[in-house]
Amino acid sequence: MSASEHIEDHGLLRFLTCGSVDDGKSTLIGRLLFDTKTILADTLNAIEKTSQKRGMSAVDLSLLTDGLQAEREQGITIDVAYRYFSTGTRKYIIADAPGHEQYTRNMVTAASTANLAIILIDARKGVLTQTRRHSKLAALVGIPHLVVAINKMDLVDYSQETYEKIKAEYLEFAAKVGIQDIRFIPLSALNGDMIVDRGDSLNWYDGPTLLDILEAAPAAHTEHTEKFRFPVQFVCRPQDSANPELHDYRGFMGRVESGAIKVGDAVTVLPNGFTSTVKAVQLGGVDINEGVTEQSVTLLLADEIDCSRGDMIVKSDEAPAAVKEIRATVCWLSETPLDRARTYLIRHTTRDSKAKLTGIDHRLDVNTLEKVAADKLAMNDIAEVSFKLAQPLFVDAYTDNRATGAFIVIDESNNNTVGAGMII
Repeated sequence: MSASEHIEDHGLLRFLTCGSVDDGKSTLIGRLLFDTKTILADTLNAIEKTSQKRGMSAVDLSLLTDGLQAEREQGITIDVAYRYFSTGTRKYIIADAPGHEQYTRNMVTAASTANLAIILIDARKGVLTQTRRHSKLAALVGIPHLVVAINKMDLVDYSQETYEKIKAEYLEFAAKVGIQDIRFIPLSALNGDMIVDRGDSLNWYDGPTLLDILEAAPAAHTEHTEKFRFPVQFVCRPQDSANPELHDYRGFMGRVESGAIKVGDAVTVLPNGFTSTVKAVQLGGVDINEGVTEQSVTLLLADEIDCSRGDMIVKSDEAPAAVKEIRATVCWLSETPLDRARTYLIRHTTRDSKAKLTGIDHRLDVNTLEKVAADKLAMNDIAEVSFKLAQPLFVDAYTDNRATGAFIVIDESNNNTVGAGMII
């Protein structure tokens, strides 16, 4: 490739791998890292030695993600293991989620920032209860793209008939629960077939490899147009006696959670409702033309407006609802059950509000996917609930905006995060 040729950057892709226990999630990620040549030589040398100690003839690539000692001893993944790699056209963050039901909260945490999920299925076992559960959870937390990877094809003689049977069974399940954007791929993580290279054993499959699918997947915030949301994190008022020009500097610092902002745009500050126009957008102290999603910028406004941490700056014609009661799907993360009598703290973007539970509509049985009545929530439970708030929050539905449609629940007594919610 000549120096003048430009490589298009497809943007960062966060994706999740999940499936039943021992479906090969960790091996799949290890194979991706190995075949894309993103493993350091010393890392490869270390896992080669560990594999030899275990009496294995080949390198155990799952060791690249199973970082916890307890996981290595049990041969399973307990916590969420994150790995980073890049190709010539894209950067990736991979989350390897646990397969066990008792680690549902770990999977929900990993899925909350993912834009694509790889659901692994063991070709010998087909669609299992955990397959359905993980697929439903992935859809529930708003992951827009699913890839169903039918793994261990080498153990069923690379049978096309087996692949087609599993595909049909999964599509029947997906239609019942409303999962739509699905891609299917047969592969062998152990041998590397259809991961990065096509291999020689799946000639009947003429679709893209797994890496091809990942390279072409839409980046976050591209599925639909999102409104501008800027929760204020800090108000910058420099105190520099040697530089009188800074005396009038008043910058509102934060991260653009969605949308974009330009100089001259009319904005409104919530909750006070004051309006102004953007005088400057700065990134690292340098003026830029536009602030876009996931950039941490400083906004300077044309008017002196009362604004502080916890407020939200929005475009004047795109203001969200200010609510003092929310309905949400909540995953309970704490070993201490949800207590109706207690007051909790809800943290939404940079704003906090005290909250009381006003009702549990139903709990989701993560195995049968049925809605069941409930009067309490225990760890790993997922339910549709309502909270009454002491202070207004400026929210969007989670399906419209994953940043301003999400919140966490905090136990004020110990400052622990006890729940995570998605606003309906």
